[in-house]
This record gives sequence, C-alpha cells and structure tokens, in this order.
Amino acid sequence: MYAKLRPALISLALAATLPLPAAAADLMTFWDAPRKGGNSFNTAAPDAAYFKALAATGATWVRLTFSKWKGEGRDFLLGDADRYTGLPHADLAELLTTLDAAHAAGLKVVVTPLSLPGARWKQQNDGKFDDRLWSDPAFADQAVAFWRDLAQALKDHPAIAAYNLLNEPAPEKTTGLVENGTMEDILAWQAKHANTPRDLPKLYARLIEAIRAVDPVTPVMVDSGYYAGPRSLAAWPTPLGDDKVLYAFHMYEPYDATSAPNMTRDTPFSYPGVEATYAGGKQKWDRDAIARHIGAAFDWAQSQGLPATRIVAAEFGCMRLWADCGTYLTDVMDAVEARGGHWAFYSFREDEWDGMDYELPPKVKPGQFYWLSGQGKAETLPRNGKLMDLLKTRMQK
Repeated sequence: MYAKLRPALISLALAATLPLPAAAADLMTFWDAPRKGGNSFNTAAPDAAYFKALAATGATWVRLTFSKWKGEGRDFLLGDADRYTGLPHADLAELLTTLDAAHAAGLKVVVTPLSLPGARWKQQNDGKFDDRLWSDPAFADQAVAFWRDLAQALKDHPAIAAYNLLNEPAPEKTTGLVENGTMEDILAWQAKHANTPRDLPKLYARLIEAIRAVDPVTPVMVDSGYYAGPRSLAAWPTPLGDDKVLYAFHMYEPYDATSAPNMTRDTPFSYPGVEATYAGGKQKWDRDAIARHIGAAFDWAQSQGLPATRIVAAEFGCMRLWADCGTYLTDVMDAVEARGGHWAFYSFREDEWDGMDYELPPKVKPGQFYWLSGQGKAETLPRNGKLMDLLKTRMQK
C-alpha cells in the first residue's frame, strides 16, 4: 500500500506541509527497551540484500546516512548546502525506495544527515571544516526549512524510528576549546555560547519545533557536541523540551588506539593499558575508564530524570585488524548494556572502506578489499570474521 501511495506522498512532501493525523502511533515505544543495531554509511544506497544481511545479524535498527549518495545537486537531498531551497524530487524518491527495502527486512531506520545547510561534511568540503552554521544565523533558518520538509516527507513511512538531526556536530571546533578537555572548560564553553549560533541545544529546539509542526510523533535523536562526545552532553544545563528525544554519543576513545593511524605504528598501541591525553591530563584506558567516559551521558540523564533508554551509543568501533579490537568492543558493549542504553556498531559492509567491516577475517587485507570492490566483485569477499560473531552474539541475546 505504501509503495502505491509514494507518488502522492512525494508530491505532498514537496508542497505545503500538512498536520499528521491524531491517530498516528507513538513511535517512542520502540525505544522503551534497549535496542542493538548497526550503522550504514555507504556511498551508494543499500539494496534489499544488504538490509536482509544486516537483519540476519540480529540487528533491529540501522542508522542510515544518505549524504554520501550521488544526487541531483552537489549535496544529496539538500541540493546544495550553500543554499537550501527544497528537497530534490529524485533524491527523495531514492531515499523512500531505500527505506522500503529496510522495512521489508524488518529493520527500523534512523535517518542521519552528515551535512546541513552551512555545515557541509568535511570530506565533501575539500577537507575543510564548515563553520557557517555555527556562525551565521541564516543557515540555521535553512536547516529549519530542510528538517521541516524532510519530516513532512518521511512521517508516514513505516521504517522510520527516529530523525537524527545531524551527525557529529562540532560548534566548538573553531573556538579554541580542546576536545576532551577538562569538564570545567566544557561547562564554561557551554555557558559562554548560550543563546548564540553555537548553542547546539538551542538549534535543536528550533529544528524540533519545525518537525513537530508537521510530525508530532516521530522520535528525534540528537548527537551531543564536539563530534558527539558524552562529556559534551553532560554539559547541557537541561534536556530539550520535547518528550520524544533520544540523546546520542559516539565512542572511539581512546582514538589514538582505535583509529587507522594506530595501525601504521611499528608497534600499535595496545588495549587495555594505552595512555592518552584526557581531561587536562593523561588517562590509562581500560574497561573501567571506558565505563566512566560513557557513564557521563548516563549520569547526566539520571540527574535530569530521564530513563537510561533515552541514551544511545549511536556509533562505536575500532580497526578490525587491531589485535585488541574484540576486547575493546566487548568493554564498550558491556558498559552501555550495564547502564541500560541502546547501541549501534560502526559499521556494516561499508562500500568504500574496510577498516571497521567486522565480517571480514584478518586474512582479507585492505588491498584485497579495494581491488575486489573496484572490480565489482565485493560479493566474493569471505564474511566469516570472528568480530562479527562477537557482535551477533550480543545482538541475538
């Protein structure tokens, strides 16, 4: 039925907004129990086979970005992040088709842009951080228009579980604040920039208000500041006013150990035990340090009277060829699950990078992945990696 109605729905989405029927289901109930899923950050829209394979792992939801897909304009679905004027018709149709495939596989979807007007993703912006959204109020107005239009377009799709308003916002980036600095500095920064264009909760409140004008029920997921750090969330003075908000953080700390540069060292940093700059000093990372770092988000939620199921570890991961990756993934999952939150591993079958494709066994080296992918033979790659077995065991509990 939904597929038959799609042409009409697209037309409505691109025309004047209409209110959602009062009888619509409250989708927040999906998030009342801890959910486990994966991230889809592919350069091409995933097909039905992709979503079926993800569902077969035990995942119940997927955090899906469309921003890498090739669209009508420079920026998929935005048209142009320099000046948003409306949803491109063909881009919207492709997104709806992709959501249909996810729904057919039984997956719920959290749609996640990597870019907003005035905040083009660095990797699509000649390697430069785009600070305009955080310094020019005109781009906030365009972001409001974009999310109003997108919510209007997606509100009736059965796959949608939440709108994730922007991946890894960093309004702090150009202001001199040190990432993972002291909590005192993070709190002071938040107070100093309240009611300015860099006030992330204020921007989110505006975006949610626009969404609620056309869609009163779909949950909204918000990444915390400074690339979704849990301690940035802990600096927010209050939760957002809407009662259907999920608060997300990402977990790659200690980044010196979990990221690609570590694999180029003669002797890669090991875990547990690696030391890294943190909170104004040095910290040795082990499962207790991970639990404390992640715990900042859950402690904040508890202090604000929010249930643990409002907190999402929306991304976490490590390089699949790192000897300590399995131990690290286990400690992160243990920490999130002990507090009762949701999680989504990064990433599932990314089509341009194999670094965190846990299905691939160690014998598959990056060169083999890129060669086979370039030859259109990615489906011949072996997918019996033990790290995915570890994730499957947790997702299928």
